[in-house]
Amino acid sequence: MIGSLIAFRQRVLALLATISMYRFVLFALIALGAIAVALALFGQVGPSAAEILATYAVLAVVISGADAAAQRILRLPWRIESSLVTAFILLFVLQPQLTMVGLAGVALAGALASLSKYLIAWRGRHVLNPAAFGAAVVSVFGLGTTASWWVGTPAMAVPVAVLGLFVLWRTEKVRIVLLFAVVAVGASVVRQAVQLSAAGLDFAPGDAIALALLQSPILFLGAFMLSEPLTLPPRRWQQFWVAALVGVLVGWPIPVAGLFTLGQERALLIGNLLAFAFALRGSVRLVLEKRAFVTPTVQELTFRTKSRLRFLAGQYLELDVPHHRPDARGTRREFSILSAPADLPTLRIAYKNGDQKHPSSYKRALADARPGAVLAVTGTWGDFVLPRGEAPVLMVAAGIGVTPFVSQLRELHGTGTERDVVLIYVASDASELAFRDELAATGVPVVVFTRDEPKDLPAHWTWARGVRLDADGLEQVVPDLPSRHAYISGPPRLIADLAPALQKARSLTTDAFAGY
Repeated sequence: MIGSLIAFRQRVLALLATISMYRFVLFALIALGAIAVALALFGQVGPSAAEILATYAVLAVVISGADAAAQRILRLPWRIESSLVTAFILLFVLQPQLTMVGLAGVALAGALASLSKYLIAWRGRHVLNPAAFGAAVVSVFGLGTTASWWVGTPAMAVPVAVLGLFVLWRTEKVRIVLLFAVVAVGASVVRQAVQLSAAGLDFAPGDAIALALLQSPILFLGAFMLSEPLTLPPRRWQQFWVAALVGVLVGWPIPVAGLFTLGQERALLIGNLLAFAFALRGSVRLVLEKRAFVTPTVQELTFRTKSRLRFLAGQYLELDVPHHRPDARGTRREFSILSAPADLPTLRIAYKNGDQKHPSSYKRALADARPGAVLAVTGTWGDFVLPRGEAPVLMVAAGIGVTPFVSQLRELHGTGTERDVVLIYVASDASELAFRDELAATGVPVVVFTRDEPKDLPAHWTWARGVRLDADGLEQVVPDLPSRHAYISGPPRLIADLAPALQKARSLTTDAFAGY
């Protein structure tokens, strides 16, 4: 059962990864907006269809214009998807308007949201959720409109939950938002019980849970706002703390001087500040020093960092390559870090030249970068890190998926750490076994799966002659798999194929990718 769920999840991720995160979230919000307009025509939501359309038109124009102006001044590429996403989120948070005063308040909220990306920022990254900031300011000071969170109605609950789940799958934040929702609903139920008891009224737990889920902003706030990667800390345990804090404040808003509460969008801003305190991260400029083919299809890029960069072996970075007319997947991609932390200020990544007939605009721009080019790392993330202690580890790498393992094994070797590690290295053919010398130097046993027999393998490497790479084959070459922590880095399809065997490991950590 668990193996089937893992396989299904990886196939869904492979499908969702064909489009950039911002574009995917935008499409989900467009669908949600269309549903809201349709429901408004039948009187199923608070605002009218005219109010929804007018409010979004004002937000889209103001935010897009403010973003375009700020990015032109700062010489940054204009990302229309980001502007439209912020506009949609504010549409669902603010009370839609038709009056001139109300629309002026909406426009002010949009402008504040846009400007917060650049004025409340740390090393090129915004600290606060822009939509939450804009909504909080106009609500607290009564500037023409207020945050009504009209999206938190029973008629919108199912569309928000379904579309939100796809967004969370795309951003891989399902567990984070699930914790937030559980904490928020729990806090809300306890609050209702206390308040009803104090008033001498009966308390019905079922009604309290339904009220929290169907008539509050919990679903939308979690799926479309809390999950934003740019305002979350890099490690999962840190993200859990942020989710729990925001959940408590959303479920039981704390009043401040009788003027406002620390709930809803203000709760998210407090969570953003905790995330910032955890990480204090920002964009780091990189200078490309050299590029080289390490196999017929794999290129390695070597950079020099211009400021401090922190990461753990096994984590990935987001590399921003601005270019003219980016396609649907945008100007940012994620790459596992090849070098070890001790190698800094030298930083290395690698990528595979895939579709040469129809390459993405990003791939063309990255291929055109020459030594001396300055790019930017917009963050380092991930929990694809080795467990503490001395428990045995199984690493399964497919092609370019070997990169995080090179970083981890280099770190173990460099620090003199002894650990029982077995690496399964899968490649299309022997010529595509990248970083052989670096891996051989670590002394880790490697089992190679290729169609042809590799020549001159190191003494501790073996070729899995005649063994089929599936769940049974994996158990055949790693008979002690149940005693090992399993890590797999490769395409979702491979992870799905090996899931029945991998679920038998002591634990399973995946690092799926679907090209760039």
